[in-house]
Amino acid sequence: MSLMGRRIRGFRLVDLLAFAVLAVLILGVYLAKTIAGKERAEIATAQRQINAEKARIRMLNAEVAHLEEPARIQRLSEAYLGMGPVPPSRQITPDQLAEAALHPLPVPKLPQPGAPR
Repeated sequence: MSLMGRRIRGFRLVDLLAFAVLAVLILGVYLAKTIAGKERAEIATAQRQINAEKARIRMLNAEVAHLEEPARIQRLSEAYLGMGPVPPSRQITPDQLAEAALHPLPVPKLPQPGAPR
């Protein structure tokens, strides 16, 4: 009897070997799909985190744009620092710079933070 024709408990040896290979292939495909599903879930989680961070970046950029708004900074500098536009009496021409360096104008005192006006 040849090896292919040999029977074990009523089954040919080649049939048993084919069944074993088939079982290994089924198990391999199942494990591969399970691992791929886990990786797909991890990728989806990472993508959600990326989208959330992008939304946060957009929000922070909008907040920075609001905080850096020139009109807002001008209001705050006037309210807290007593700063304002330069009066015409303190403006000079480029020809007068040398004289202004020799005889500077007095600098007005700034109000102290928290002090009454």
